[in-house]
Amino acid sequence: QAQLVESGGGLVQPGGSLRLSCTASGLTFSHYVMNWYRQVPGKERELVATIAPTGGTTDYGDSVKGRFTISRDNTKSTVYLQMNSLKPEDTAVYYCYAKFSLGRLEYWGQGTQVTVSS
Repeated sequence: QAQLVESGGGLVQPGGSLRLSCTASGLTFSHYVMNWYRQVPGKERELVATIAPTGGTTDYGDSVKGRFTISRDNTKSTVYLQMNSLKPEDTAVYYCYAKFSLGRLEYWGQGTQVTVSS
């Protein structure tokens, strides 16, 4: 059974940094496009960042461009989200999402809370 486990969330002051991690098990990690989404209560889930299976291509939501960086280590089956210059509006539950590059398999993590507040 495939599983994604996020970690690294927490409380941080505005302007601060956090690094989220998502470690996968039960799947061939290097075959999956990896993504970070976030969601605030009452709003739709928002795509934050995406990275290709080899790590060669990345893309970001407009609200985080220039502040967040997605990366992956296929030897550790882990994807990261480095978040800098955090703002209160970045407060959300952050989810890891894996999409199989050759088919329809997909998996979600359980989410990790990020709170940006002074």
